[in-house]
Amino acid sequence: MANEKYPYEIKVVEMEEEGTAHKLPVIVRIGPKGYVLHEKFINAAANVYNMKVRTSDIFVASFPRSGTTWTQDMVWLIVSHLDYERALNIPLTERYAFFEFFSSFDDGIKMQLLDANKDDEAKLKEIELIFKPATEILETTHSPRFIKTHLPLSLMPRKALEAKVVYVARDPRDTIVSLYLLVNSMRFMNLEKDFKAFWNTFVNNLQPWTPYFDHVKEAWEMRHHPNMLFLFYEDMRKDLPSVVRRVSHFFGKKYNEEEIARLCDHLSFDNFKKNPSVNFDLIKKLGFMYADKDFIRKGKSGGWRDYFDEEMTAEADKWIEENLRDTDLRFPSMQ
Repeated sequence: MANEKYPYEIKVVEMEEEGTAHKLPVIVRIGPKGYVLHEKFINAAANVYNMKVRTSDIFVASFPRSGTTWTQDMVWLIVSHLDYERALNIPLTERYAFFEFFSSFDDGIKMQLLDANKDDEAKLKEIELIFKPATEILETTHSPRFIKTHLPLSLMPRKALEAKVVYVARDPRDTIVSLYLLVNSMRFMNLEKDFKAFWNTFVNNLQPWTPYFDHVKEAWEMRHHPNMLFLFYEDMRKDLPSVVRRVSHFFGKKYNEEEIARLCDHLSFDNFKKNPSVNFDLIKKLGFMYADKDFIRKGKSGGWRDYFDEEMTAEADKWIEENLRDTDLRFPSMQ
């Protein structure tokens, strides 16, 4: 289905788990690259694509689990004149609108959450807000508007690059592991499968936001656009001060070495992991996520080796080689 308000065909796909009659959630494939999203995104696709962009808007985009949260806090602080007090007291979920979050869950999940929290008026309001389309929230948001998305560039607002876009990418093997662990920490998304099964669904483009490489390459191809800043997670891990300087320059901000050092300390993994404003405590409180799971995990590079056996490592090498063959994109971890 495609119409004059939306340029891409949307195909609804009903899948069954191999060898069983167990039905998986209905997904949609969008456009020529077949990006996978939840069926509910059908109702949001045109509104997101045609959203009126302000030149003051700031998008932080990525494939999930690529360092998005880390990048969000860094960008927000740099743009907001290093206002640590607000950063520590206002959750990241309130500082950024998340485009497609509300459309990533079935209506039945919303009803379960409302029922589980029926005696808490504050929580009920939070749930209603979470399921409110981000485009509606942004209509009344003061500038600069901070927007998080895992949508590829082609599915973002068509005039997104009239604003500022920061895209962060990460070694796909680490990304897959981190996404697998996140999905299994979510109360309504538990796969009950081993990692190898998840890996197979990922490389066969059955997980939301896949295909991974098309997602990253779309942003990489626009990296020289004056309003696009392309970052690698591995560079942030290796030399955060250098990345902070790049981001500051991108937004026309100047900070001295002492200010940069303080920001890097704030963003250091030990401090970041203990920072309640970025750890999605609200998601746990409302019942989306198991209380004993951490949204911010180890944050290291190369951790995929603890999960890949020899066969999967060889498969990953071939998958990466095939997908990088037609591009000069190279991840720092692979150089």
